[in-house]
Parts: sequence; structure tokens; C-alpha cells
Amino acid sequence: MAADVSPQPTASRATGRPGDASPFALGLLLRRAHWRAAGVMGEALRPLGIELRHFAVLIVLVDCGPTVQRDLAAATGSDKAGIMRVVDDLERKGLVVRKAVPGDRRVRAVEITPQGVELFDAAHVAAEPLAEQLVAELGPGEPEQLTELLNRFAYPAEG
Repeated sequence: MAADVSPQPTASRATGRPGDASPFALGLLLRRAHWRAAGVMGEALRPLGIELRHFAVLIVLVDCGPTVQRDLAAATGSDKAGIMRVVDDLERKGLVVRKAVPGDRRVRAVEITPQGVELFDAAHVAAEPLAEQLVAELGPGEPEQLTELLNRFAYPAEG
């Protein structure tokens, strides 16, 4: 006969609910916050005919200039096939163009078009009131504090 042995918990078990004290709590909370923010920002982009995955590429192109697809994939956390589909979508909409890279006939750089820059700017205008709604439950100074903490968390100091 086998003895009835139950494992001794060493920490709280993950629940994904408010007050979760498990080692997974922070990750689960960040995931839930991401879903909420992505949903709200997706509302701002929908009338413009793009999704967050498209906007992520436009962000990189506005920030870095023409970028090869391999680097776009790395910057957006996408895979090679996924970034190709996104760039194809953006190209069909006239928001980006692919251009040859001097010295390497196999590689194409993706560049934002003037129409893409216009849409990028329009997305910011559309997102402003929704971003305010997103932090409406926070008190004075808390949106800035949250942003600062998330920046420190997402971009830890090197060293």
C-alpha cells in the first residue's frame, strides 16, 4: 500500500486574481494589464485599418528609419513569417515600401511612406482619449509613477 503523501506547498499557488501572492503573480498581472491596454489601443487603431502588430512595425520605422525585416522581427518580438505577413499588409495599404539594400541583393529594407507617417500621427491623436480612459482609475501622479516603474522593469540598468 502506498502512503498518501501530499506535497508541502512552499509558496502560494497561482490564481491570477487580485491579491495573488504566488511567484507567478507579477507576470500574470503584467499579462492582464497588457491585454487591457492592447484592447484599448486596438480600439484606436481599428478605424484606421490597422492592428497593434502593424503599429509596432510603424513605431520601429519612425524611430529607426529603414529597417531590414530580420531586425523588425527582433524589435517587435515577431518571428520571420509573422513579420513578413505584417510588412505585406502594410505594403498593400501603401504605408511602407521595401527597398533594396546597397551591397546585398537578397536583403530588403522596409521604409515608412508619407502615407504611413500620416497614419502614425493619426493613431496618436485617436489614442489620446483612450489612453486617458485607461488610467482613469489612478490617482494624481500615479500614471507617471506607473510609467516610470514599468520603464525600470522593462529596461533594467545594464551592469
